[in-house]
Amino acid sequence: MQEYKKIMISKDEIVPTAKEMRSKNVHLAMIHAFIDKTGKANVSYEYEIGGAIHSYTVEGENVLPSITDIYDLGAEWAEREIMELMDITFEGVDTSKRLFMPDSMLSGQGHILVTPMDELIEETHKKPEELS
Repeated sequence: MQEYKKIMISKDEIVPTAKEMRSKNVHLAMIHAFIDKTGKANVSYEYEIGGAIHSYTVEGENVLPSITDIYDLGAEWAEREIMELMDITFEGVDTSKRLFMPDSMLSGQGHILVTPMDELIEETHKKPEELS
């Protein structure tokens, strides 16, 4: 079984941590996020260190700095996905195109989690001339 270690950090420690990890050639395994039962955002930056996963976790922040300039596409994809699905923003990430949902379907941040399913279905079945 792979060892897992959770380390709580502040929003201001995200970029310095990523830079330190990158300088040591540490692999960014993934960026995960969820909204807890109280409505607080939880974002974890998971690095593979010596066969173990070290999860640097930030709680209660909905606007975070991007680490895309440090980890390139390894971070960009995860940051864009989180922004599309949740009300969490990574500053400096290009959101001009969606990863999964059609551009015409939803506007704003995180609506996939709060839009009723019947509205999503209705929107996906509209004819092009009905979209605006």
